[in-house]
Amino acid sequence: MAQVVSEMSGSVWKVEVKENEAVKAGDVLVILESMKMEIPIESTEDGVVTSLKVGEGDFVQEGGVVAVVSNG
Repeated sequence: MAQVVSEMSGSVWKVEVKENEAVKAGDVLVILESMKMEIPIESTEDGVVTSLKVGEGDFVQEGGVVAVVSNG
């Protein structure tokens, strides 16, 4: 199981996946907006999104968990 974290602070612009959705490493889970830029947050491993910790419009701090991906 992997916690996917944000590398910078920003607002969640778009959530690209749903809970229980299969993803591969590198798939975009969430897109943040920070300083008028769109920053994709990608899955760190293949698996299933077991939990989304953010929704569109939420603010995320640097290092904040945005999703949990389980590979088994």
